[in-house]
Amino acid sequence: MPRRPLLLLVLLAAPLAACAPLRRAATPGEGAAAGVAPTGFPRASYEQALSRGEPVYRIDPARSVAVITVRRGGSLARLGHDHVVASRHVQGLIAPGEGRADLYLPLSELSVDSPALRAQAGLDTQPSDADIAATRANMLDKVLEVQRFPFALIRVSGSAPTTPDARLGIEITLHGTTRRFDLPARVSIGNGELNVAGTLEFDQSEFGIVPFSVLGGAIQVQDRLSLRFSLQARRTSTRDVASPWSMQ
Repeated sequence: MPRRPLLLLVLLAAPLAACAPLRRAATPGEGAAAGVAPTGFPRASYEQALSRGEPVYRIDPARSVAVITVRRGGSLARLGHDHVVASRHVQGLIAPGEGRADLYLPLSELSVDSPALRAQAGLDTQPSDADIAATRANMLDKVLEVQRFPFALIRVSGSAPTTPDARLGIEITLHGTTRRFDLPARVSIGNGELNVAGTLEFDQSEFGIVPFSVLGGAIQVQDRLSLRFSLQARRTSTRDVASPWSMQ
C-alpha cells in the first residue's frame, strides 16, 4: 500500500484515510449554498431578544477559528500522519444575557493540514499536497457526506456567564447525530465585542462514526479527537441579524 496519510474530521470532526481511492472533493460552498444559513436557523429568537433591548453578538468568521487535531494509531502508525482539520467559516449569533448561542459551519469549507496550524498543534511533519487533496476529498465525500449533511451545528444553552471562566452546556449536531457536552470556556465581553475560547476532547464514535482502520487495526486513526476554538463576535443590530449571511 502506498504511504498515505490518515485523516479524520469532525465538528467540529470525522475520520478518513487518504489511502482510499481519490474522489472529487466538494468545492467551497458546494455542500452548503454559500451565504445560506441552515434550514430552521432560529434567527427570529435573536431578533426578539434585540427587540427587548438585550445585546446580541454576531460571529466574525474572519477572526474566528475551530481546529481539530487527529492522531494516528496502531502498530504501523509510523506509516501515517497526524492531521489538523480547521474551519474559518464559523457563523452564528450569541445572546449572552440568555446564556444562548446558535452557531454553524459549512463542512465543504473545511481545510486540511495548514502548515501554520500544524505547527501550532506541535506536528513536525508536513504531508504532500497530493496526500492532503486525497485526504480532504475522501473525508468530505465518504465520511461527512456533505451533500446530505452540509453543516455542523452548535447550540449553547444555560445560565448567562458571570465570570471569565465559564462552563457551557453545548449540543453538537454532526452527520445527523446530536450529542451534549459540558464545556469549560473563557468568555470576555467589552467594547462591543464578545470573545470565547476553549478546548474539548471527545470520541468520534459518539456521533456514530467508526474510526478508520486497515490491516486489522495496524493502521488506524484514534477515536479520540482534540478540538480547540477561538471565536470573536461583534455586537449587532436587528438589521444585521436579518441580513444575508456572507461566507467570509
